[in-house]
Amino acid sequence: MTDLHRLSIRELSEGLKQAQFSSRELTEHYLKRIAKIDPKVKSYVTVTAEHALVEADAADVALKSGHAHALAGIPLAHKDIFCTQGIKTTAGSKMLDNFISPYDATVVAKAKAAGLVTLGKVNMDEFAMGSTSESSYFGATGNPWALDHVPGGSSGGSAAAVAADLAPIATGTDTGGSIRQPASFCGLTGLKPTYGRVSRFGMIAYASSLDQGGPMARSAEDCAYLMNVIAGHDAKDSTSINKEVDDYVANLNGTAVKGLRIGIPKQYFNVTGLDANVKARVEESLKKLEEMGAILVEIDLNMTEAYVPTYYLIAPAEASSNLSRFDGVRYGYRCENPVDLMDLYKRSRSEGFGAEVQRRILIGTYALSAGYYDAYYVKAQKVRRLIQQDFLKAFENVDVIAAPSAPTTAYKIGANLSPTEMYLGDIYTLAVNLAGLPAINAPVGFDKDSLPVGLQLIGNYWSESQLLSIVHQYQQNTDWHTKRAAIAEENA
Repeated sequence: MTDLHRLSIRELSEGLKQAQFSSRELTEHYLKRIAKIDPKVKSYVTVTAEHALVEADAADVALKSGHAHALAGIPLAHKDIFCTQGIKTTAGSKMLDNFISPYDATVVAKAKAAGLVTLGKVNMDEFAMGSTSESSYFGATGNPWALDHVPGGSSGGSAAAVAADLAPIATGTDTGGSIRQPASFCGLTGLKPTYGRVSRFGMIAYASSLDQGGPMARSAEDCAYLMNVIAGHDAKDSTSINKEVDDYVANLNGTAVKGLRIGIPKQYFNVTGLDANVKARVEESLKKLEEMGAILVEIDLNMTEAYVPTYYLIAPAEASSNLSRFDGVRYGYRCENPVDLMDLYKRSRSEGFGAEVQRRILIGTYALSAGYYDAYYVKAQKVRRLIQQDFLKAFENVDVIAAPSAPTTAYKIGANLSPTEMYLGDIYTLAVNLAGLPAINAPVGFDKDSLPVGLQLIGNYWSESQLLSIVHQYQQNTDWHTKRAAIAEENA
């Protein structure tokens, strides 16, 4: 019973069904680990111990009846951007430090309906704006592989919790790489689904045309189990697509790697700042896929240089609109003793939002302002369409596209990269969100400092099953996804 955290989701499911252990025992096991190990990692903002044990007991009753969902009784962590009824939801911000949602996000409601047990809410960059999880009002989270390094962002708490074995699976969100990049930095598998595949209802908005929820776990198989729960149409989300959902677990061996055409964009491997270790590990993983029968095809993605400027006009523009609701009036942080309404607005927002959020609101408001709207925002939307067309043209000749997930491994906490340096670190992930495509990160080795490296595979629309299947088969032939940080090996 001391090594339950080493079991896969499939093994946990089988163990619960065969009554080898109960959901209460499993949940208590994780809560003990969180109590002992998380003070070092700082992945959780809120631990819901009492709530979790109530859910675990309910799952045990359902399991005894023989009619429980495959994931009933299995614990998970939710990124603190998903609204949870009766539990604080902060989005990593002082602005929402006192906000308790009156309803559940659809992702949370689906997890509850399946009998999953919520261990708590995990840390993130404030309002999902960042790549390190350092912009959180609650402080930086450590990377389990090296606690003085960042876990990535914005879903850094989700990645750190899973990598430290403080949760077997976690939800994340991806607006410009916020599932894939922390998965890469923490040696995990993370899937960003096609835009519209997972409901955004109850997910606090950053950039509504880019945000998408998805699973983070050790393996493609574990991600597939969570995707089976959270994917699907939701009438409460106007951008949710009413399209049949695959059985992602049943399809894990459904894509033949033999004969699979993998596009290698030459522009991606000549990017300034691409670390030599990262490039070498990614190329080794592609060589392995080639040995498994895949065909590597060099392709052109000619819009690569436009990714960063296009994203950093569109995303802040949408953020400035979405975050206008946080005004000190209805809910959230309110400044003390305002002298008038203008003072209330100004001080509530300047005191409630951190520096990076304020920066993006200002950029976005400028881009949307009279006289600049056509020159910046409209032009960026036109370039966005060209980026999408660039991908669609490539998919005429290849099945998936391969790239690093990030140009480097994890940075040190407090590295104080300039905003421009930070934004350029997202070069490989942003375009997937601009085009609305699915993409997955798979761990493929380590750099010279023993920090994880990730391979990104980008698919055509609705190809989540294909991406999970390719990575699953790669993981049957490699063991990178089974490697654990020293802190994850500690017993509670």
